[in-house]
Amino acid sequence: MAKRDYYEILGVGKNATAEEIKKAYRKMAMQHHPDRNPGDKAAEEKFKEAAEAYEVLSDQDKRARYDRFGHEGVQGQAGGYGNMDDIFEHFGDIFGGFGGGGFGGSRGRSVVKGTNLRIRVKLTLQDIAEGVTKKVKITRQVPAAGVSYKTCPTCKGSGQTVKVMNTILGQMQSATTCATCRGMGKSVDKKPANADANGMVNQEEVLDIQIPAGVQQGMELSMRGKGNAAPFDGVPGDLIILVEEVEHEVLRREGEHLHYDLFVSFSDVVLGTSCEVPLVSGKAKIKIEAGTFAGTTLKLRGKGLPSLRGYGHGDLLVHVNIWVPKQTSKEEKDMLEKLAKSPNFVPDSKGSKDKGFFSKMKAFFSE
Repeated sequence: MAKRDYYEILGVGKNATAEEIKKAYRKMAMQHHPDRNPGDKAAEEKFKEAAEAYEVLSDQDKRARYDRFGHEGVQGQAGGYGNMDDIFEHFGDIFGGFGGGGFGGSRGRSVVKGTNLRIRVKLTLQDIAEGVTKKVKITRQVPAAGVSYKTCPTCKGSGQTVKVMNTILGQMQSATTCATCRGMGKSVDKKPANADANGMVNQEEVLDIQIPAGVQQGMELSMRGKGNAAPFDGVPGDLIILVEEVEHEVLRREGEHLHYDLFVSFSDVVLGTSCEVPLVSGKAKIKIEAGTFAGTTLKLRGKGLPSLRGYGHGDLLVHVNIWVPKQTSKEEKDMLEKLAKSPNFVPDSKGSKDKGFFSKMKAFFSE
């Protein structure tokens, strides 16, 4: 089932400001909040859907990629919430006044989020054309085996301490971050000797990264929860994958289109010929018509790269160039001199029926 448009989910336009998006999300989340809709699975799904939309549209970089590439541009960077607590931990600050100041068991307690990891993945044109699964080895922080945490005795796990003051207006109370656990609600109880102060150790992992077809140089993909883990039962960070294209030997990329410089001899363009040109995978045969001018561009439709949004393929643009030898024999010079004297080889720009460069380019881009 196709995902709904994020702007449509929140009921805002594509030019909505960050504040308008935040207000729209708060309204939707309040409407479908599980505390207001106990046992309602449809409301729960809408609650998750709104959280996913807000996560993308509230982030400037993710929103820009979504606007350009759609859902494929933010693949793996939104959604995937295992339960309601995941959403509460991510966005609880937006609902400070709901239900007494927070969500469920997360009221008042700070949530630790693990740091993101960043890696570069090199991709060939063939990888980009077909999509590929890459195996990568990463080192990430995880809770050590045997580590245990205990509830903070000062704040009883709330992360806050409450002070009551008697004033002439009556009793007033204020909540401050617990100084003992620094708002975490927990502290390390037991940990092995090789763990750090928070009970964390480094661990190597091998991951399979799914790269969709059509990605571009500099694009960032993300695997939720595959960054460094967090202590105190916090939220793990993400693994950010930066796409790096390996330059092809002969094909040049421009978006979804590919360019190839074809060199032919003078006799080929005069007499006409057939040539093979390389594709990302395999080859294609093209015909060079007699009288083809140098600088002519031939278009092979659909032989470029796939669109990241799934809207077909780009084209392969073959640029015809005439190869000129640096040295010629006496016999070759004699033949060329005879041809140069022939009226048929004298340029006639005024009387020629062939289009000039700018006319050709205009016709080419209007196709």
